[in-house]
Amino acid sequence: MFLQQLVNALWLGSVYALFALGYTLVFGVLDILNLAHGAVFMWGAFFGLMAVTRLDMPIWAALLVAMLGSGVLGIVLDRVAFRPLRKRNAPQLAAIISSIGASTILVSLAQGAFGAQVSRFPLDALPSQVFITGPVRVTLIQIIVFVASVVLMIALLLFMRRSRSGKAMRAVAYSGRISALLGINVDRIIVTTFFVSSALAGASGVFLGLAFSAISPFMGAPIELKGLAVIILGGLGNVPGAILAGFLLAATEVFGVAYVSSDFRDAIAFTVLILVLLFRPSGILGTAVERRA
Repeated sequence: MFLQQLVNALWLGSVYALFALGYTLVFGVLDILNLAHGAVFMWGAFFGLMAVTRLDMPIWAALLVAMLGSGVLGIVLDRVAFRPLRKRNAPQLAAIISSIGASTILVSLAQGAFGAQVSRFPLDALPSQVFITGPVRVTLIQIIVFVASVVLMIALLLFMRRSRSGKAMRAVAYSGRISALLGINVDRIIVTTFFVSSALAGASGVFLGLAFSAISPFMGAPIELKGLAVIILGGLGNVPGAILAGFLLAATEVFGVAYVSSDFRDAIAFTVLILVLLFRPSGILGTAVERRA
């Protein structure tokens, strides 16, 4: 039973981590919480579903469409909900409220376009293989989700550390004002940040839709709360911390359900979050937050 739950925690944790990375990227660069991230996640799942059902694309191509569509949606979201507030030097609370409003609009649009019912990927588009080794049962979908999520996380880490845009994002995260004085196009970096973070949200939406075979306009709300827990647990703005915390949160959920009760799934996970923060207020890998120039 332990090994089975460990397998479940690995693939679920990879999705949590991938989703939370988008949160932590935007927070790191702009110092705001984008509470429309869950709505972008939901739209990514629908982009992938439409690519499969209406364009007859294979899953891998649908994933690319979902990431591209979600990335563009993220740019539009920034231009409509965040950029006007930045230009007016609005307080952080205004940006948070604006993101909540944008999330509500995106959910309403999805409900109008697809209905409130649960949608599913067609069965013939999904690999149905199941691998059983002793007490462990794992589906090919779970393997694909885990491997693809890890590949995207590694790609993000390499992008942040090796590419010019990634290094510029890290510079802007340290100080937007100093970065601008050094000649970095801060506005372009913000656009890149929203595209990358939203593309990751779209990919995680497709992965969760495939794994649970359920997509709805309301699927973003539960994981949005989990994403917030992950970035707080890992350390706000800390990319490796978000990855580690994603797996930790999934493990507490999965093992809590297996050994305690499914009724306390979320309670157990957030109890662990509270206990960690009591001893590490800045998160597992976080450092004390300082006001930036």
